[in-house]
Amino acid sequence: MKSVLLHILKALVDTPEALEVSEIHGHETIFFELRCDPADVGTLIGKNGKTISAIRTLLNALAHRENRQVVVEVIEP
Repeated sequence: MKSVLLHILKALVDTPEALEVSEIHGHETIFFELRCDPADVGTLIGKNGKTISAIRTLLNALAHRENRQVVVEVIEP
């Protein structure tokens, strides 16, 4: 699932080399912490949070197959 997330994020940001994704596994939840270049934070979040919301929806659909949930947080620098 992390590879799918990285593939999506690298297509969105201007500086993919500054992108960092931390994955933390809980009992029923997977947490992803996203860190990126400060100039790319707005791109990841999107207007009114629509971009990050769409990413969360996609990952939750993938996680639902394994009866898990996904939490995606953008950590601002």
